[in-house]
Amino acid sequence: MEFPIFVIPLFLLFLIWYLTFSATRLDRLHQRVETSWANLDAILQRRASLALELTHFPETDPAANLLLTSAAHHARAADISVRSEAESALTTALILLRQEGWLVEKYPEIFEELDQLTERLRVGIALHLEAVSAARARRTKPIYQVFRLAGKAPLPVKYAFEDESLVEAQR
Repeated sequence: MEFPIFVIPLFLLFLIWYLTFSATRLDRLHQRVETSWANLDAILQRRASLALELTHFPETDPAANLLLTSAAHHARAADISVRSEAESALTTALILLRQEGWLVEKYPEIFEELDQLTERLRVGIALHLEAVSAARARRTKPIYQVFRLAGKAPLPVKYAFEDESLVEAQR
């Protein structure tokens, strides 16, 4: 029995199609990671600007005001390597400010917006972590490593955001 000659080109054509499809899928996953991070970054920037807005109220404690201003500026200007710590510090400062119940009662619209941002932040973190997990899982498959389908794209990174602090910030 002879081996049909058209099987080899057909196999190569299928392999090329599969590799192209896989590389495109991985590229879409990387785009999803970047998009989710951009969305998360926008929410974090809005939260920092809202924190700075809270510092302009004359009734706030000067020490809490200074702490919140410092944390908000640090969170807005933080490099990516220290971003998680800066956001955690801002979360802690917002928790301290929220503990002053009279301030929440006097300016409910600001704190309501802060609650909405906290909820959006929770969703944004979940979306980002899911996108990073999906891209990392795809990149660990042997076909992606053997054929270097990721190219020179860096491995997606999970940031150490503290969900517990976010839950406390909404209380």
